[in-house]
Amino acid sequence: METDRKLGEFLRARRELTPPARVDLPDAGSRRTPGLRREEVAMLIGVSTDYYVRLEQGRERNPSDQVIAALTEVFTLGADAVAHLYALARGPSPADPDPCPPDATDEVSPHLIRLMDSWPRTPAFVINQCMETLALNPSATAFYERGLRRKPKIGNNTLRAMFLDPVAREFYADWESTSRAKVAHFRATAGRNLHDPRVSELVDELTDLSPEFRDAWARYDVQIEPGRLRRFRHELVGELTVITEVFSLAGSPGQHLITFQAGHDRHSAEALEQMCREVT
Repeated sequence: METDRKLGEFLRARRELTPPARVDLPDAGSRRTPGLRREEVAMLIGVSTDYYVRLEQGRERNPSDQVIAALTEVFTLGADAVAHLYALARGPSPADPDPCPPDATDEVSPHLIRLMDSWPRTPAFVINQCMETLALNPSATAFYERGLRRKPKIGNNTLRAMFLDPVAREFYADWESTSRAKVAHFRATAGRNLHDPRVSELVDELTDLSPEFRDAWARYDVQIEPGRLRRFRHELVGELTVITEVFSLAGSPGQHLITFQAGHDRHSAEALEQMCREVT
């Protein structure tokens, strides 16, 4: 029953975030709720309105593969969101192991730590499925500690720091888009494991304390954070842009390696070089 409820929540959130124009429907007249109407989704995926309503209410528990495929097209879901939808509708596939298994470890491979430490010009760190920082190389330590001279008071959880520490709102120049991307990443890595006490406690805490997290969580965005440009307001070197890359660690389920490289502008390259040079 819990899975049925989560499936309905996911469908409702994605329906409300899908503008009619995206599926070539007119947006005529006022709508009581944003996005598509239930009858419009039903028409687009080729089922009755009653059937789709039962899906959202958790009373229909076995949608066909054709219905799921049609929903992914209507809501234009990415690969991570599609996997999440299938898991909600079917349960995890044996060929697609849970991204956050119960026996996932928070121990970072010493070989990976040694590799990270050999990158003097590349800040790198490892996070787990709960968005906790497990390891940083010296360059990443310099980047964050010297950028956040007013030390965060939220510990090593990057999601908690993002939403509960006011320093983060200044440090991340694109705070709104970055915070939403982190919530989507959290959904993708831990969203199917809300029975895990660490996951549920973090969600409950942030839901209670942060309206912005509450809104982002309700969107049901699901995506492992992709490589992207990210802007920082760094207290040591001013504003700079870095290119982030996120890598899943096959030997450590639930862990991700994140690296920074300088953006394409000269100031960012020189600023990152300056910070890294001081720790080598």
